[in-house]
Amino acid sequence: MSRIVILSGSPSAQSGTDKVLRYAGGILQGNGVEVSFHSVRDFAAETLVNADFKDTRIGELVADIEAADGVIVGSPVYKASYTGVLKAVLDLLPENILKNKVVLPIMSGGSSGHVLAIDFALKPLLGVLKGEVLQGVYVVDAQVDKAAVVPIRDVELEQRLRGQLTELVVAVGRREVGQII
Repeated sequence: MSRIVILSGSPSAQSGTDKVLRYAGGILQGNGVEVSFHSVRDFAAETLVNADFKDTRIGELVADIEAADGVIVGSPVYKASYTGVLKAVLDLLPENILKNKVVLPIMSGGSSGHVLAIDFALKPLLGVLKGEVLQGVYVVDAQVDKAAVVPIRDVELEQRLRGQLTELVVAVGRREVGQII
């Protein structure tokens, strides 16, 4: 069984980004994938500000990612980039933490004007951590209903999300077969 770790970079407890990430996790679980969810809110501010690499929660995240086959990293767009708190968490992870991992970036923002944040901000960061980064999905906030069980309001977005999740699972499967041979 494949294992996927989802990391949310949203500092908001009522986040549309979290809602989409949890929905994506549910789709994966419904298809037999083991999913674990982490949020930047799981980490104490002192851990991040003091760059405490030995924090227990950071260690748990590292172990979870190391045991995973793939990772989904999501963030709202803040000032044309990922959140600072997501960067603070990623800065505490080992340099090659995403090596041999397929990574799906997901970002959300108030308008489509920030769609390039995936390509110019999040993807390069995930690449530095040595991940095999997929195309990714950008979500406009108006396409998400935070109160609904199925939060995606837009049919095209739903298709893109499911397409990228399929690509993630297929890429993970290729890696698993490649490791056996």
